[in-house]
Amino acid sequence: MTEKNERRLFGRQRRANVDGGREKSYRVYVTAEEDAQLRARAVVADVTVPRLLFESAMNANIETTTDRKGVIAELFIVTRLMANVSNNVNQLAKFANTEGQFPDTAAAVAAEYRTLAVKVEDVIDRLAES
Repeated sequence: MTEKNERRLFGRQRRANVDGGREKSYRVYVTAEEDAQLRARAVVADVTVPRLLFESAMNANIETTTDRKGVIAELFIVTRLMANVSNNVNQLAKFANTEGQFPDTAAAVAAEYRTLAVKVEDVIDRLAES
């Protein structure tokens, strides 16, 4: 069996035909380096460059640099809030050690810290998925 026949057995290389054909096309200009990268990725994926571009663009899990920067900024904000809460916990511990009693506000601070810890984990998970 030839390589061409094997490809047909294991998956279609072309997209299915559409009644009336496809009427719209796009032209993309790239540098020589970008062309080399696209061709290399297409070879690895065993598709053509146009197919690679189409499938990449139609991927629902696509993430832009702006999206990633937004998640990182959110992580910094939540981390800063956790630092503030940690400072409050240290102040409460100092008060408890000097006065011999735990303040009533300690439970609220602990709850806030737990909420922020969950947010940090969520943001880290979102970064890990990208």
